[in-house]
This record gives sequence, structure tokens and C-alpha cells, in this order.
Amino acid sequence: MKTNELSHLAPGRAWTGRASARAADAFAGAADARDLIDVGLGVVGSPIGDLTVAVSRRGLAAVLFADEDIDAAMERIARDLSPRILGSARRTQDARRELEEYFEGKRRRFDLKVDRRLIHGIAREVLAATSRVPFGRVTTYGELAGRIGHPKAARAVGNALGSNPIPIVIPCHRVLRAGGALGGYAGGLDRKTRLLALEGHLPGK
Repeated sequence: MKTNELSHLAPGRAWTGRASARAADAFAGAADARDLIDVGLGVVGSPIGDLTVAVSRRGLAAVLFADEDIDAAMERIARDLSPRILGSARRTQDARRELEEYFEGKRRRFDLKVDRRLIHGIAREVLAATSRVPFGRVTTYGELAGRIGHPKAARAVGNALGSNPIPIVIPCHRVLRAGGALGGYAGGLDRKTRLLALEGHLPGK
């Protein structure tokens, strides 16, 4: 998807002039007021960089890190969920608020509805089990494989975690290698370390 094709997805993103940005915002506001948006986008500032949230009519569908390929993510959302994607403060307000509370240390559990339509195959089982790992606790790839009934599938578990479209809320950062090594993380190991530290778990301790 070319950047200039994103003007109807995230108002202001592909616009350069102030007047154009205001027109885009007005368009988005009118669409939001008429409930014409199927997937709303919003941005949350955080200690690990800005996060883009995508919220469908069913719930939170994606959390994107600032250095992710946003164009590719929007293309996937448009294909699997709906092409009617626009910036929406109303649609994303709960997701933005709960993430802000999490990073402020005021929230340990998310109460958001989650739209799992971007999750496929064994990843559905893996991420469902990951969602049950509580704040401040960790598990391992092997333990998670055992929980879903595939004790020899640690590598498949790692791949599923790497494809998690809703990081932080589905806490794949809480899954480590045996022995406490960090393992991988789609958002980068620095983010994984900072998230674990935020939750009171210091890697290697």
C-alpha cells in the first residue's frame, strides 16, 4: 500500500498542509459521528514510544509500535477486518485510557474487549494462554507449549508470540526462555526489558 493511499485510513497522516489536515480531521469527525468507521485508529504516547491502536466494532484488534510497518499493518487490517479505517478518538478512547493507566502504574489488568480476527492457527491457543499470565509473573516458551497440550512445540509457540497483533494487552513480553533469558520480542528486546521492569520483574532475577 502506497503512503498516498493512506489518506482515507488515518486522517492527517498523508496530509502536509494545515488546511488539508483540518479538512481530514473534519471528515473523520463526521464519519465518526455517523458511525461509519469500522476500525478506529488512535495514538498513545508511552515510555516505549508512541503506540497506534486499532479498535474494531468487536474490540481492540491491534497495538502497533512506532517503528512497525504501519502501511503493511493497515493493509492487513483492511483485508481481514474492514477497509473502513479512520482516526477515531471516540472508538479508541478506552484502549488509549487503559494503556495510559498501565504505563502510569495504575493498572495491572486490562478490561478491554479484544478482537482476535487477526490471530490465526495455533496462535489462537498460544495467545489465549498468554493472556492468562498475570501482571508481574512470567512463564517460558516450553511451559506455555505444555499448557496448550503441545509440550514439544516451543518453537511454534515462539513464532506465534512473534506474530501477536495485540502486544502489551496480550502480554507476550511475559514469556521467556528456560533459565530466564529474554528470548525474542517483535517490539525489540529493549521494549521487552522495559515492560518487564515496569511490572517489577527484572530479567535474570
